[in-house]
Amino acid sequence: MVKTLTQYICQMCGSCFPKWSGKCEGCQSWNSLIEEAASGSFQTKTTWKAKKIDFSSLEDISTPLPRLLTGIEEFDRVCGGGLVPGSVILVGGDPGIGKSTLLLQVAATISEKVSCAYISGEEAADQVRLRAKRLKVSASPVQLATTTHIGEILKSLHQDSHVAVIDSIQTMYVDALDATPGSVSQVRASAHELIRFAKKYGVTIIIVGHVTKEGVIAGPRVLEHMVDTVLYFEGERGHHFRILRSVKNRFGPTDEIGVFEMTDKGLLEVPNPSALFLPQREDDVTGSCVFAGIEGTRPLLVEIQSLISPSSLATPRRAVVGWDSARLAMILAVLEARCGLASGNRDVFLNVAGGLRISEPAADLAVAAALLSSLANFPVPKDAVFFGEIGLSGEIRPVNQQEARLKEAFKLGFKTAFIPKPTKPLSIVDMALIPLAHLAELANYLEAKPKTRKAYGG
Repeated sequence: MVKTLTQYICQMCGSCFPKWSGKCEGCQSWNSLIEEAASGSFQTKTTWKAKKIDFSSLEDISTPLPRLLTGIEEFDRVCGGGLVPGSVILVGGDPGIGKSTLLLQVAATISEKVSCAYISGEEAADQVRLRAKRLKVSASPVQLATTTHIGEILKSLHQDSHVAVIDSIQTMYVDALDATPGSVSQVRASAHELIRFAKKYGVTIIIVGHVTKEGVIAGPRVLEHMVDTVLYFEGERGHHFRILRSVKNRFGPTDEIGVFEMTDKGLLEVPNPSALFLPQREDDVTGSCVFAGIEGTRPLLVEIQSLISPSSLATPRRAVVGWDSARLAMILAVLEARCGLASGNRDVFLNVAGGLRISEPAADLAVAAALLSSLANFPVPKDAVFFGEIGLSGEIRPVNQQEARLKEAFKLGFKTAFIPKPTKPLSIVDMALIPLAHLAELANYLEAKPKTRKAYGG
């Protein structure tokens, strides 16, 4: 009896090992090695029979392919201005966040212009039809199919097809591999076949990918390197909006976002996200300020909230929602060392209103303003916005796209802006600009305001 050869493959990075171990030596992840049967279908072949390739110069100019507009402006914005023929887009997100709903709406709008196929490996055809009826797109000429076999998909997609949606890559499999669907080998092989088909025939393929509990797309990390665009569909279950974020795009800017609102009739576009993330704010509220941020190429205004209260614990709590907890610790340390405002015996809570997560360092000044307002119990001016990066010595450093931030703030009715000292004159003249060189200047400004005891819920 012939013994079946097996190998252990890391589900995070795809590294292969002859025996099991608790830790992957390739990506240092724990308990990620899964036993799979060794396959010889992808053995390295000799290169003596390979044909010679043709080289060209960098000056050769080819006609750029026209982009295909989906009809959903927020989706087109994240993709860089539309779909590029022959590109492969990977869309990931938590279960139930709305990936299938979004892509079914995209397929319905595209099918009005070109042929579009929607292939589901998770749901039956009747289930997809029920969703289409709820979204009121059942009359769209979308070509619907249900299968998990990559060979059947590639054989059924004709050369005149323009767009294909695969939902999802973790359910697809290739006959040549003796592994279960969703394993590293199957995900990698299935994606490779789809990408090769897309490049050969110029078909745009949109792939749905599941995410792990860490929030990254399940399967080998090489999957994100293989595709042209990686989009993450984010959102909190307790909020009605969803964020489509670009983390990789070979044909457009990264970190671009599209904002959608989840309703009973599907996802609706939000043309003015700043108004969505700025709810009705009360006057003279401590611990609240507005941050003028940039997400991709779009300026976005969000509210930063903080609450500082005395703590009875030996180690005071530090709770952060929507921001980096390590950066909050740095801001608190700078406030204590450079401004003499201690918070070591107090609980500190920081929240980005609306559930949005921000990561750019330009939010440092807004976070510091919210903390100072809560510490000194002084309100921040309601018509003021903040942005700027804070260094360890307390200096406030300039950030990019200052004029775009100020124009968005002025458009929404803000009259004052606390900004870093600009290196060049700004063209905004309709706002009162307060340049700051050090964090102590902001602390002195807020402490000069009249006291108030009003706070959230007060």
